[in-house]
Amino acid sequence: QVQLVESGGGLVQAGGSLRLSCAASGRTFMNYALGWFRQAPGKERDFVATISWTGASTYYADSVKGRFTISRDNAKNTAFLQMNSLKPEDTAVYYCAARRNTANSIREYEYDYWGQGTQVTVSS
Repeated sequence: QVQLVESGGGLVQAGGSLRLSCAASGRTFMNYALGWFRQAPGKERDFVATISWTGASTYYADSVKGRFTISRDNAKNTAFLQMNSLKPEDTAVYYCAARRNTANSIREYEYDYWGQGTQVTVSS
């Protein structure tokens, strides 16, 4: 069992930056691919970014490509989402997820563990 806890969310002005963290406990998430998803008010949860367990493979939603960077530190059981050039449309609850597979995935249903989410609000 893996427990995931996100942190780093908050209120930021458009054009600003935030760095989200996802800390895993319970067991190491070595050999687990990780992903970030987000859910805006009144909308479905959407894929944001994913990273393989080695960190060698990453993939991003078109809406965040070039602005967000996903990374991980397996020695510290922590994943990160660096978000730059934030826009009001990035406002959402951001979720970290882990899947029992080394390969990354953009599919929400392929993830086995989820955090509780952290709110990101971008003001215009």
